[in-house]
Amino acid sequence: MLETRASKNDGPARPDGRSRAVIDAVRPVVDGGRFAVKRVAGEPMRVEAHCFTDGHDMLRVLLHWRAEADTGWHEVEMKLDVNDEWHACFTPPAPGRYYYTVSAWVDPLHSWHHELERRVEPEDIRVAALVGAVMLEDAAARAKGADHTSLKDWAARLRRGAGEIRQPSDADALKALALDPLLAELADRYPDRSLAVTHAVELPLVADRERARFSSWYELFPRSAAPEPGRHGTFRDVEARLPYVAELGFDVLYFPPIHPVGRVKRKGKNNALTAETDDVGSPWAIGAAEGGHKAIHPALGTLEDFRRLVAKAQTLGIEIALDIAFQCAPDHPYVKEHPQWFRWRPDGTVQYAENPPKKYQDIYPFNFETEDWKALWVELKSVFEYWVAQGVKIFRVDNPHTKSFAFWEWCIDALKRDHPELIFLSEAFTRPKVMHRLAKLGYSQSYTYFTWRNNRQELTDYFTELSQGPGREYFRPNAWPNTPDILHETLQSGMRSTFMARLVLAATLSANYGIYGPAYELMESAPRHPGSEEYLNSEKYQLRHWDLERGDSLRHFVALLNRIRHENRALQSDGSLRFFPTDNDQLIAYAKRTPEADNVILVIVSLDPHHPQSGWLDIEPRVLGIETDKPYQVHDLLSNQRFVWQGTRNFILLDPNHTPAHVFRLRRRVRSEQDFDYFL
Repeated sequence: MLETRASKNDGPARPDGRSRAVIDAVRPVVDGGRFAVKRVAGEPMRVEAHCFTDGHDMLRVLLHWRAEADTGWHEVEMKLDVNDEWHACFTPPAPGRYYYTVSAWVDPLHSWHHELERRVEPEDIRVAALVGAVMLEDAAARAKGADHTSLKDWAARLRRGAGEIRQPSDADALKALALDPLLAELADRYPDRSLAVTHAVELPLVADRERARFSSWYELFPRSAAPEPGRHGTFRDVEARLPYVAELGFDVLYFPPIHPVGRVKRKGKNNALTAETDDVGSPWAIGAAEGGHKAIHPALGTLEDFRRLVAKAQTLGIEIALDIAFQCAPDHPYVKEHPQWFRWRPDGTVQYAENPPKKYQDIYPFNFETEDWKALWVELKSVFEYWVAQGVKIFRVDNPHTKSFAFWEWCIDALKRDHPELIFLSEAFTRPKVMHRLAKLGYSQSYTYFTWRNNRQELTDYFTELSQGPGREYFRPNAWPNTPDILHETLQSGMRSTFMARLVLAATLSANYGIYGPAYELMESAPRHPGSEEYLNSEKYQLRHWDLERGDSLRHFVALLNRIRHENRALQSDGSLRFFPTDNDQLIAYAKRTPEADNVILVIVSLDPHHPQSGWLDIEPRVLGIETDKPYQVHDLLSNQRFVWQGTRNFILLDPNHTPAHVFRLRRRVRSEQDFDYFL
C-alpha cells in the first residue's frame, strides 16, 4: 500500500498522493537545467511542456518566469497543442538572467465544462448543473468583491435552473448558462491549485542583447593601420579608418591584443626564433616593462586616445571588441610579481606554451592549479573590468579551452551579473564537446569549424547540426572564412570567386560572422610554405601596409553583402535555416525566413570556382511559407535581377566568372485595389 510519508529509510517524503498531474518534460533545457538556455532580450521565449494525467480529466498548465532579482513569479497560461504537449511564451524585457518553470493540476471546472459540452440528456444536464454549482461556490470562496458576487450568482442560477427543467428547451438554456464563456473566464481566475505539481527544477535563461545574435565582425591590427608603409600605426590611424569599416558594413571592429609586447624571446618575421632590432613581435606575447594586460602599447597611443576611438566608433554604429589572451611574455610584470602563477621547470625556468611540434617560447601560460588560484582568478577578472570601464562591451577570448573551465563559469557569470550587456566570443578551434562546454559556461558566441567545411555535404551536415541540433539552445556560431592564424587551402588559390563564395556562405549561413581584413577583401593568399595554413609575412609578427584602394578589392562586394544582411531579418538568426536538394553536388541551396514569412531569403552558391554550374533546385513551399501553385518572384539582391518562378522545381545557372552565388529574396504575387498584380 502506498505510503504518503517517508519512513526512516525511504528518503524524502513523497508528494501528496492526490496530485495527479504529471510534468514529464519542460523544454528548452540544457543538461537538465545545469546550464542556461540563451535568448535575446525583447524577443519571445517559447517554452514547451509535456503534461498529462490519468483518465480523461482536464489539466491546467501555467508557465512561471521571473528575473533573477525578482521574488515573485509572472504566470502565463499554457495552451495544449497535440499529444499532451503544451506551449506558452514570455518575453525577457532586458539583458540578464531569468528563471522559468511549469506547474500543472487537474482542474475540476475545466473537466466539468468538457464533459458538459457532450451531454444531451436533460437529466444529465440537470445533475451536471448541480455539480457545477458546488464547484462555482468553491471558486467564489476564493474570490473577493464583484467577482465573488458574480460567481455566487452563477452558482445560484444553475441551482434554480436545475429545478426548473420542464422541457428540452429548458435543459438547453441551462446548458448554455453553464457554458457561458465570459463566466468561465471569470472562474478561471480562482482555481483550486492545492494539488498542483511544479516542475522540480527552476530552469535558467540568459537573455543577451541583440548583437549577441546578429553581428558582423571585422578584425584588423591597429599597428598596421598607418597610411604610409613602415610606420607603426596608432589609434588615431584606426580612427581615420573607421569610415572605411563603416562603409564595409561591419558593426564590430575587433583588435588583437593592444598591450605592450614582450622583448624577451621576441619572435621575428614569419615566426623566426631570432628577432631583428626593428621586429615588433607578436601582440599575443603580452607584457613588458611598460605594463601588462591593463596597459596599452605606447606606440599605439594613450588611454585617452583609446577612449576617443571607442566613442568615435560608436557614432558610426561600430563597437570596439578587444582580444583577451590570458598568457604572458617572459618580461610581463606578473612573472616577477606573482611567480606562483606559472609552472616552473626543474632547471629553474618557466614552462612556455607548446602545442607540439609548435613552440611558443615568447608566451608563458598561467598555472590554474596554483595554490594561489583565488588571487589569480580575481586578478584575471579585473582585466575584463578594467576594459569595461574604458567602454568596451565585447571581448574575443583567445584559446579559452586552455584555461580552467571552472574559472570561466565563475568569471563570466560574475561579470554579466554586473554588466549583462557584455558579449564574449570564444576562440576555441578544439574538440566539439569542449567547444560546446565553453558555450554552456557562458560564452555568448563561438568560433566554428566553418573554415574546414567546404563541400556540400560537410556544410549541410554541420550547419544543420548547429541550427537544429540540441546545441542551438546555447551555442551561437560565429563563422570566419579566415583569421590571422588560418589561411585555408581553398583560399590559397587566390581566386576571386572562391573568396566571394566563402564570404557569402559565412555571411548567410550564420547570423554572426567575421573576416580578418584587409587580408580578406584584398584576397591575401600566399601561405608561409606549402601545406601550411599560416600566412606568408604574417601580420602576427610584422607591420603590414595595405592598399585599400586597390582596384581588385572585394570591398564593394563585402559592403553589399553586409547591407543585405542588415536589410533582411531572415538572415539575422539561425533557427530557420533549411537546406534544399539540387541535382548537382557543386550547388548548395538553403533558405532562412522570419517566423511570419514576411522575409524569406533563398541562397544558392556554386562550390566550383572554375566553371559554370547548373542544375535543378527543389524547394519546399511549407518551409518557405509560400504558395508555389501561384507565380512568385525571386529577386537576386546581389545582381538586382528579378525572375518569376512557379512550382517547386526551378533551374539554376551560376558562373563564377561573374558572381558565384544568388541571394534571392522571395516575393509573393498580390493583387492591389487597382486590380493589377505586383510582387510584395
